[in-house]
Amino acid sequence: MSKKQPMYLHESANGSLPMIPRAYDGRFRASAKYRKSLPDIMDVAHNAIQGAHVPIQQVGVSNFKLPLKIRTKKGGSLTLETSVTGTVSLEAELKGINMSRIVRSFYDHKGEVFTGESVGRILRSYLRKVASKDARLKLEFSYPILQKSLRSGLEGYQFYKAAFEGVVTRSGDYRRFVHFDFVYSSACPCSAELAEHARDTRGVYGVPHSQRSKARLTLEEAKGRKIWIEDVQALCVKALQTETQVMVKREDEQAFAELNGANLKFVEDAARLLYREFDADKRIRDFQIACSHLESLHSHDAVSVICKGVKGGFTADFMNFSSLVC
Repeated sequence: MSKKQPMYLHESANGSLPMIPRAYDGRFRASAKYRKSLPDIMDVAHNAIQGAHVPIQQVGVSNFKLPLKIRTKKGGSLTLETSVTGTVSLEAELKGINMSRIVRSFYDHKGEVFTGESVGRILRSYLRKVASKDARLKLEFSYPILQKSLRSGLEGYQFYKAAFEGVVTRSGDYRRFVHFDFVYSSACPCSAELAEHARDTRGVYGVPHSQRSKARLTLEEAKGRKIWIEDVQALCVKALQTETQVMVKREDEQAFAELNGANLKFVEDAARLLYREFDADKRIRDFQIACSHLESLHSHDAVSVICKGVKGGFTADFMNFSSLVC
């Protein structure tokens, strides 16, 4: 039998201790002198950069979570689990950024009550700390709004996927965005006509097809203007009418059927209805709206994208329709 070789990190079968001891000293405390002695990878020579010697447009952290207080339109606040993404640009001569500084900069403000404007203050704070020229920050959360049923008077919370985003460019410009997902019902105008034709000509009862649908809105706020999440939701309801319901009794279900009958719409209609409402709101400088109707007739979805048409602004460049499943 061959002699067992000693192990580097583990005790071997013959009882030999590991060549490299492993132990965590929970009592050790780092002094200021010790911290100063720690190596910093940012101090490496330029020739330590791997790959092409080029700048990186965005580098940072994504999906670090913490509870944040979000300001409501009525002046109160809601504490919501918030997913934070923060990125900065990186110049060609730098190997990397200190990503923990982005997180620490954000935690410096964790006790604040947040609105879209808060994003700009934090952006400028961590731009100074990481010595970058561009920065982006996005706060994503699920925002509750109380919805009243159509006829019974019941109430329930509808939750909306929403986000605040801010961008500071190297020219010093600050742009502020609101992201918002709105789920609604879409009853097909063609199917409704065909069902009525069958009943009128042959006495056959048919059910027109309808489906749960989603609109994803990205809005850029005009300088000096503010739009609340509650306002965005109200504009969506005004445009489309048929938001999905939370609490229903039989009279509410009947009302919803009637509401869909009064507001038949193709995906093209949905895009144009939303365009009309958001184009008329002076608080919004620009927007992009993507709609997806999750067809119950077909095995595929019907989709549309529309933008305001601002020169140099958003385009209708959206292809991630699979993310609009609801």
